Amino acid sequence: MTSDQVGTADRAETAGAAPPTRAEVCVVACAEAFRGDGEILAAGIGGAITVLAARLARLTFEPDLITHDGVCLLTGDVPALGEDPEVVEGWLPFRDHLWLVLQGRRHVMLGASQIGRHGDSNISCIGEWARPTSQLLGVRGAPGNTVCDPTSYWIPRHSTRVFVPKVDMVSGVGYARAAEAGPSASRHHDLRRVVTNLAVLDFATPDRTMRLASVHPGVTVEQVVAGTGFELAMPGGEVPVTRSPTAEELRIIREVLDPRSLRDREVPE
Repeated sequence: MTSDQVGTADRAETAGAAPPTRAEVCVVACAEAFRGDGEILAAGIGGAITVLAARLARLTFEPDLITHDGVCLLTGDVPALGEDPEVVEGWLPFRDHLWLVLQGRRHVMLGASQIGRHGDSNISCIGEWARPTSQLLGVRGAPGNTVCDPTSYWIPRHSTRVFVPKVDMVSGVGYARAAEAGPSASRHHDLRRVVTNLAVLDFATPDRTMRLASVHPGVTVEQVVAGTGFELAMPGGEVPVTRSPTAEELRIIREVLDPRSLRDREVPE
């Protein structure tokens, strides 16, 4: 189903409601990364937007998604942000979580301090490895996640500081590096999309370089290009606009998942 086909009539019904905010457009764009995943653990760990995205996908077009409380409980219901689940389906200890990762049964939406043209990402340090100017999280689980599982990224501030020609340290594996490593790294390698506060990007190009898939409503292609430190591939013809939430998606976001509007703190208007 294309973006134009999703909820065309439903979007028309939003006329009587407040228009979608940029944060709500970002939630839906991130949720779309999980479309078609089926029964797989959806892990949004890049902030409120990613958690909302996984839960929205489960409540709408991807009901078989497995969600959790962010720690170790599998949730039978989909609680609002900051609320405990009323229904717990099971316990997910760290050893079982790692088994899911190694078996490709987890789709994670990560954050990144830097990300490159082929999808290499960095969450470890900024500057030369021998003497970095900033120490960050460390690579953590990024190598295993990006090699074994579907991976997407959420970048709340699109800028040339994040979108760089070459990351200072590779934490998450991009397409070129996975191909160089051979079948052991490339067999299950699947970078789905990169969503930012300005646009949606993917790697749907012959050489698996980053492509501008759509710009959010009110954003220009020039703004995205100016905030990117490398050349972006462009779709043939005019760059489409990221789809807006349907009336039902807006209701779920505003009334069910995030009645306190925590999403707007992450992506202010």
